[in-house]
Amino acid sequence: MQTPSVNDTAGARAPLWRFLFGLVWKYRLGCLRVLAIQVVLLALGLSGLGLLGIGVDFIRYRVGVSVTPKPPRWPFGLAPPADWSDLTVLAAVGGAILLFASLRAFLNYLYAVEVARLVQVGIVVDLRAQVYDKLQRLSFRFFDTNTTGAIINRVTGDVQAVRMFVDGVVVQGLILAITLIAYTVYMLRMHRGLTAACLALTPALAAVTLRFSRQVQPAYRISRERFDRLIQRLSENLQGAHVIKGFAREEEEIRLFEKANEEFREQKRWIFRQVARFQPLIAFLTQLNLVVLIAFGGWLVVRYEQAPTAAEAAQVGLSVGQLIVFAGLLQQFAGQVANIANIANSVQESLASAQRVQEVLHLPVEIQSPPDAIRLPRAQGRVTFEDVTFGFDLQSPALRRVSFDVSPGTRVAILGATGAGKSTLLSLIPRFYDPQRGRVLVDGVDVRRYHLDDLRRNIGVVFQESFLFSSTIADNIAFGHPDATREQIEHAARIAAAHDFIMALPDGYDTVLREGGSNLSGGQRQRLAIARAILLDPPILLFDDPTAAIDPHTEEEILAAMAQAMAGRTTFVVAHRLSTLRGANLVLVLDRGRIVQRGTHEELVRVPGPYRDAVEIQGGVMPAPPEKGAVP
Repeated sequence: MQTPSVNDTAGARAPLWRFLFGLVWKYRLGCLRVLAIQVVLLALGLSGLGLLGIGVDFIRYRVGVSVTPKPPRWPFGLAPPADWSDLTVLAAVGGAILLFASLRAFLNYLYAVEVARLVQVGIVVDLRAQVYDKLQRLSFRFFDTNTTGAIINRVTGDVQAVRMFVDGVVVQGLILAITLIAYTVYMLRMHRGLTAACLALTPALAAVTLRFSRQVQPAYRISRERFDRLIQRLSENLQGAHVIKGFAREEEEIRLFEKANEEFREQKRWIFRQVARFQPLIAFLTQLNLVVLIAFGGWLVVRYEQAPTAAEAAQVGLSVGQLIVFAGLLQQFAGQVANIANIANSVQESLASAQRVQEVLHLPVEIQSPPDAIRLPRAQGRVTFEDVTFGFDLQSPALRRVSFDVSPGTRVAILGATGAGKSTLLSLIPRFYDPQRGRVLVDGVDVRRYHLDDLRRNIGVVFQESFLFSSTIADNIAFGHPDATREQIEHAARIAAAHDFIMALPDGYDTVLREGGSNLSGGQRQRLAIARAILLDPPILLFDDPTAAIDPHTEEEILAAMAQAMAGRTTFVVAHRLSTLRGANLVLVLDRGRIVQRGTHEELVRVPGPYRDAVEIQGGVMPAPPEKGAVP
């Protein structure tokens, strides 16, 4: 079976645009509010610019600068009353410009608030929650095959970059289109010939932008992958700080981190160089329009000034005020066109990150409850393996045709060398994985038919290295049963032989643990893990070699706690200690994924094989051979 991976994009690329525009559609109301504000801002800006041109032409008209003075053309026929003085007219024009500027300032503030609400409060938070929710539903297989750094980067950095598609591409792109259309229509109404001449370079701008997009798109993907490696190295170094210092490897690790950091920086630098070349080129091409404006527009002003009448002047040229308005429009048009560089950059960065986020969201959930799931209030505890084969690579599976049947209340010890498949066998019972062949049954029913939550609440698991959360001891014990009373928590702790050391702590059960429970010893952490596993009173218990890295004295404490916890439950223990093997009702010996021996301790030590060899290594006493002639 192929392992799901965030690097496997075969099924994720096709619907990428659908995913992105689906995100836009989900937040369409927020996008529409932002666009509406920008449309009003555009209208106010154009109105203020138009009033500026009218004010200039009115001043030139009243002071008689032209040989043949021509009155300004008021928009929509809104000429001021004839009895207004020149000062009143100028005050009205200036007041209107000031009013528009004030409204624009307020709307710019409102726009910033709406964008923040849309992006940071809406998209980023919701999308991050979706990715985290999906991560919680993916099987152990996903986490086995993807690095922590890559996963964290998708929840944080990539989600932030995806939101750029909404506000930096779609919203800004629509604003850009609306603005350019409005500017173009306004300029065409003023003078078609001048507009056509000034915008002649627009196709060249589009060609340059398209070339830039194709060039940088793969670079952003590589950049995110290199950042994954950087985060992974940082995460490992923080978690392995004791090992690094213990082996005096600080300088080497610093160099390795600097190398990863430098690789990421070089990739970003290459991207920045492309952007740095693209933006000035766009700016240069747009500034060429000003040369056309000065030459062509200046000639039109001369024709306007030389025309004998206002009507003829309006047909053959532009007034000075109109030229100022046109120049302002062209300058803002150029600014909007230059913004294409930022939008194109945002497109490529958001596409690269969106693909990585979507890869996680579109991964199939391998382990989930079936539609017609069987509820399991409380299991009896019978566990059966029927011809089970499992492995990430079926050419060399971790388990090969494993079969056994365990009655309720049986204690099963699993023995085998490293890589024999012991932990894998345990992982199939609570459906951390599903076998490729065969069946795992609990109480005679395939575990794949049960409701997943019910199945796992009937199984308590204690891992070799138990993870504790940065919370109180009581919260850690009650992790699987948050509504448990303090009496229930203490009862579980007593069974796990943890109550005495907990009460010796300054705050008892309210003691807050550091990250990973680092303020407790290994034995104390294991006993808390046992208490956490048995709080739900599960009929099935799984111990994945919980005494492997513990000293002999602590081992005795853990074994005593395990003995109490196993009473009356079906228990599987990955074990190497002779004391644990002797107490088992059934011992399964695994070798390269196969069960090569099975039976009780007394039965297995009587026959040559791996089990007897393991007992001899630990100094176990072999049974005396039968006397000659005696009936065995």
